[in-house]
Amino acid sequence: MDLTVAATAFGLIFPVELPDKTFIATLVLATRYRALPVWLGVAGAFFVQCLVAVTAGGLLSLLPAVVVVSAAAVLFTVGAIVLWRGAGTADEDEAAEEEAVRERTLRDLQGWRVAATSFGVLFLAEWGDLSQLLTAGLAARSGDPVSTFVGSWLALVTVAALAIVLGRTLLRFLSLGVIRRIGAGVCAVLAVVTAVEAIRHLID
Repeated sequence: MDLTVAATAFGLIFPVELPDKTFIATLVLATRYRALPVWLGVAGAFFVQCLVAVTAGGLLSLLPAVVVVSAAAVLFTVGAIVLWRGAGTADEDEAAEEEAVRERTLRDLQGWRVAATSFGVLFLAEWGDLSQLLTAGLAARSGDPVSTFVGSWLALVTVAALAIVLGRTLLRFLSLGVIRRIGAGVCAVLAVVTAVEAIRHLID
């Protein structure tokens, strides 16, 4: 496993997911159920999501290098735009996600049913999400799906753990809009670097 690739994946996915519905959905679930089964269910959903993403990225990496790098640059650019445009509505998105999760959960669940409910809520919420697309792009660009998987999955489960342990405290001190702009900046830098790499492939 390449620690640099894993660290890059972690560094990109963490700021992208911290202001996203992942954090809010996990926070709401943890206020309704016991923390451990919630985290296990959420971690399981992220495991499957990351596995699908890196598999897609691995298949994409079989294409010619210029196509792979260009596709990754497009994904990073889309990520930057989505995050930046969403920064202004972060508070409204938070409230809407909280209400949506509350409507999909019941209070009288215990044990494995809590884990299963948490898995289902996060799996459906994250399917085709920005972090999944970026993970696929990273896997394609690096050509190392295993390291990308580890970094992305660790970033996601760390965000989930922060939501469970700190939750409301973090939201009092951190602006979701600012965090989204930071994530947009990270995506923009990767988009530029990857675009330059694509141009070099064309020239060569």
